[in-house]
Amino acid sequence: MKEIFEIRIHGRGGQGAKTAAQFIAEAALEKGKFIQSFPEYGPERSGAPMKAFARISDKEIKTYAPVTNPDVVLVLDQTLVGTINITDGLAKEGILIVNTSNTQEWLKKKTNFSGNCITIDATKISLETIGINMPNTPMIGSLIKATNIVTLDAVENIIKKKFLKKIGEKATNANIEAIKRAFKETKK
Repeated sequence: MKEIFEIRIHGRGGQGAKTAAQFIAEAALEKGKFIQSFPEYGPERSGAPMKAFARISDKEIKTYAPVTNPDVVLVLDQTLVGTINITDGLAKEGILIVNTSNTQEWLKKKTNFSGNCITIDATKISLETIGINMPNTPMIGSLIKATNIVTLDAVENIIKKKFLKKIGEKATNANIEAIKRAFKETKK
């Protein structure tokens, strides 16, 4: 792992980008890493484009600046592709993961990004496992498969800690199943 591994998540307000960044960071914290997780909002309303960030490191993180050169970009909403510059600052050795039913070739053409492009239908997975369109948890599974930056077990523990009392065992297990399914379905 490089000194600070940085993740930028693009989504729309209400899609869970902030929560996904928090879960990723807390899963890394469980493994003894130093972390940061924070959102960046534009107009604060549901459905407005927003970003969330996570940093993971073996050493103390001393910067509080926005993530400008991420190692990975997750895009929770396909409608943001072509609307905003989702690959801004992403190096050619970076990873772009987009929630879409389209192909990797479509994504490469649409973004003109020559690096590692991964597509996963997180919307379909979330509808089939959780019962609602909440693509953030399946996208975590795809991130884990693509990077191994955190483990499935660590994320599962965090989700249980955060969700069991709040949404109950059935809904918590559905979110965990969404992550595991996306992990299995992600092709690097």
